[in-house]
Amino acid sequence: MVRNIMFLVLIGVVLVFVAQNTQVVEVRFLFWTLSMSRALILLITLAIGLVGGWLLTVPRNRKTFKAR
Repeated sequence: MVRNIMFLVLIGVVLVFVAQNTQVVEVRFLFWTLSMSRALILLITLAIGLVGGWLLTVPRNRKTFKAR
């Protein structure tokens, strides 16, 4: 229960932070240059972090899964 409340509070803080940063900025990565909303960049970065964290918790093979 406490974990769910903390998760909702964190999501709320992230949404407020993103909503307050809506300016258009230029993003450069290697040879590409993009102009996009800072809020969109923040959400994409959050999504990449969530996927990365999820991938670290996924068992690599069935032996690891069965051992847990």
